[in-house]
Amino acid sequence: MQDNPIPFHRPSIGQEEISAVQQVLESHWLTTGPVAQQFEREFAEFVGCKYAIAVSSCTAALHLALDAIGIGPGDEVLVPTYTFAATAEVVVYLGATPVLCDCVAGEFNIDPAEVAKKITPRTRAIIAVHMAGEPCDLQKLREIADRHSIHLVEDAAHAIPASYHGRRVGSISELTAFSFYATKTITTGEGGMLTTDDELYAKRASVMRLHGISGDAWKRYTSQGSWYYEIVDAGFKANMPDLLAALGRAQLRRAEAFARRRREIAELYLRRFSNIDELEMPPIGGKNVEHAWHLFILRLRSEMLTLGRNELIQQLKQSGIGTSVHFIPLHLHPYYRDRFGYQPGDLPNSEDAFARCLSLPIYPDMSDSDVERVASAVESFVGQNRRRVPMAASQESKIHV
Repeated sequence: MQDNPIPFHRPSIGQEEISAVQQVLESHWLTTGPVAQQFEREFAEFVGCKYAIAVSSCTAALHLALDAIGIGPGDEVLVPTYTFAATAEVVVYLGATPVLCDCVAGEFNIDPAEVAKKITPRTRAIIAVHMAGEPCDLQKLREIADRHSIHLVEDAAHAIPASYHGRRVGSISELTAFSFYATKTITTGEGGMLTTDDELYAKRASVMRLHGISGDAWKRYTSQGSWYYEIVDAGFKANMPDLLAALGRAQLRRAEAFARRRREIAELYLRRFSNIDELEMPPIGGKNVEHAWHLFILRLRSEMLTLGRNELIQQLKQSGIGTSVHFIPLHLHPYYRDRFGYQPGDLPNSEDAFARCLSLPIYPDMSDSDVERVASAVESFVGQNRRRVPMAASQESKIHV
């Protein structure tokens, strides 16, 4: 392995982030407080929504979103199988049933036609995941949701700052959940945000994220607060502390610059790989869609190569280049197989995408030479492992042309 490895991801942390966290440490107020509230206001303005609720993770944001719309036992929620564990497990938290849906053939996002087929009288909501930062077909999903009087919730863990038909993701649907995990476009280490234009949803989520305590519970240890509080429901522990919110505020100020650099890297990759027949490019969305490029997911045309996805990942690793796989479809995991009866073959588009995909490094701190090194390594390994067309078949092809 080379001495200067290129990791799959590295967060962009500078002096601004360090100073912001240091200020909170020096204030001696570490948990949820005024800095978290300021982060909420700034994030709401950034995406163009009325309310933003800072929480401990995107999982928590999704959990609070489903709680706000009243999901419970006996309900069904339609969820893509091509997603991370959190999207479906929050449905189970509330006693409801996740109904897994396939992705569009040749793409990664949930297929609206599949969604329409799987709606039953028990269906209460759809969760749309913007895979890799490419917005879903929200117009079709909204039409389906309205036709059946069900809710549409967005899992935008990958979608900062993505746009759909001129509107930022986070300002479009009833409720949208964002992630600030360590590998995300902006990070607080761990953390998330729930956005909405609905005041009742915002109030419910704000109360439920901190033990179901009414009012500004965080103020009870300040000079402006009171020791008295009331528990109005059995809530959760999902608040974001000021220590993380300070990091988030600094990152949010750099979000546009981060996005520009991600687009530049994606364009470099696309130019290098688009003419390689053995590689399938990631979907980029329509003309009214702005991709966030949280991930750059290549797919191998395996029938044209003598090595598989796993072998390519290993060869890149030995060259000092980190990669990952996003994602193993949920229906292939033991929990969904054993509890809900899913089997391999049930959702073939997602299985095909998973079997052939790998995610390349794409983060703002990558230099052009880093991108060149990744691209050259991929080109080299593909070139060394092309399936050779037998001479006789090649000559016969020429005769028939």
